[in-house]
Amino acid sequence: MVLIGFKHEPCYNRRMLMLPDYRVRQRDFLLEISRAITAQLELSEVLKRILNASAQMLAGQVGFIALRAPDANFYVRAGSSLSAEKVDMINDHLHDLFTNEAPVDTEVLNKRLRTMSSEIDEKLRQSVALPLIFAEDPLGIIVVFRTYMGTASANDLQILQSFADQAAIAVHNAQLYESINQERRRLGAILEHSGDGVMILSADLTIMRMNRALERMTAWQSADAIGLHQDEVIVWDRLESPDLQTVMENGWLQDIEEAKEDFSLYVEGDLRRADGLILSIGITYAPLLSPDGQLANIIANVRDITNFRKAQEMQSTFISVISHELKTPVAIIKGYAATLRRTDVEWDGAVIRENLAVIEDEADRLNALIQNLLTASKLQVEREMTLDVGEVWLDQVVTRAVNRVSSQSEHHDISIKFPKRIPPIYADEARLRQVIDNLLSNAIKYSPDGGEIIVEAYYDPENVTVSVTDHGVGLSSEDQERVFDRFFRVDGKLSRKAQGTGLGLFLSRAIIEAHHGVILVESKPGQGATFSFTIPRNYLPKD
Repeated sequence: MVLIGFKHEPCYNRRMLMLPDYRVRQRDFLLEISRAITAQLELSEVLKRILNASAQMLAGQVGFIALRAPDANFYVRAGSSLSAEKVDMINDHLHDLFTNEAPVDTEVLNKRLRTMSSEIDEKLRQSVALPLIFAEDPLGIIVVFRTYMGTASANDLQILQSFADQAAIAVHNAQLYESINQERRRLGAILEHSGDGVMILSADLTIMRMNRALERMTAWQSADAIGLHQDEVIVWDRLESPDLQTVMENGWLQDIEEAKEDFSLYVEGDLRRADGLILSIGITYAPLLSPDGQLANIIANVRDITNFRKAQEMQSTFISVISHELKTPVAIIKGYAATLRRTDVEWDGAVIRENLAVIEDEADRLNALIQNLLTASKLQVEREMTLDVGEVWLDQVVTRAVNRVSSQSEHHDISIKFPKRIPPIYADEARLRQVIDNLLSNAIKYSPDGGEIIVEAYYDPENVTVSVTDHGVGLSSEDQERVFDRFFRVDGKLSRKAQGTGLGLFLSRAIIEAHHGVILVESKPGQGATFSFTIPRNYLPKD
């Protein structure tokens, strides 16, 4: 789009301006104004100074500066003696004027300016428009209205053109500054609110900036850390590779100007925080060069990998446990089957039935293990468990479960404390049996010295609650927070001897939550544990 410039032609003299009588001082005045507007980089202030200077030069009473926006329309960005309603009116006129890339005809512009002036104030007699163009790119337009008519000489027009050129340069610089400042604020917000820690180091590894996430990781306040050497804040308790200082002393970044490959450095280990706690972190260091190729800064991205390491440890433990859990029933089945296949011995019927019973039990155990793994895997993908709901007599389910597990232990006394005539509930019987079996199995497993195990239940008009209490080793508060996590097994000598994959309680919670219920644990180390679940008596599917 090409904006209209002034031409010294008689037919436009009625729209031209008459500068004040002090023409001798015009050039000095123009130089002074140019210095004033180019000395400022804040766009709003630059526009204010340009508009004030325009009003002085043209002896105008009303004026505005409109700039082109990203949507290609022109909007008033600075105004003098204009109400908000007048600004909206001017924006509408500008939108109609500059609707495409074609040049605006002078007559059309003059006619529109006359309309604007009359709508602003009927006393305004003349308007002057100065286009702001930088490198052939239209930035905006200055418009000044005044109450008298005047003409402009060639010298006047030259002075005005010089002023407009200087104003365009000032606006362009201010817009660049505004854009850079906006980008700086955007990057600053990203830096401060990043989930990862970020640290900016000087070439000598002095900390210049650190964000909030790194403050939380290191327990250092940014104000205290800035100015320190990074080794005073990043204190390693254990390091799995050479640290930044060592790598730099060994020549890291020496050939960075000639190299094309990535020069980032990754360091991983355990950080000793300012409060003495230990945190596993991984740091990626990336160099930032100056225009002359020298090292200016090093940007450090710090990530908390504590949970990642715990997941790795849990995975390793799980693989080890699963291998053991799978091998044991397979070995027993193979051993008993091989015994029955011996041709040098004739087994009587009782022995055969006994051995086959063991094989069947171990096959059931193996099948249950595989089923749990499949259920856990499916649950991880689908995030929801499907239920087969029907009428369930909970007292009968519990009685059968207690009878099954009682035969597995001679050291435990399992008692049932249920109210009389407990009403039926609507739930998935097979899934609830799985939950009760898991709770009873855990109670036996973690009370190796025997003792009483109590299964209780009570109900109200809406819910039913079942609890299993043992008098075993109990759980710490930390273990209670994670006991329902997938693959979690309580750490200790007893848990290492006890069989299990860490899936039982995970699946139990999933089953109870699928019934819209809750499962809880109450325990103290050395004083046993009580696991209880509460579910609605009448299951209703979620919407």
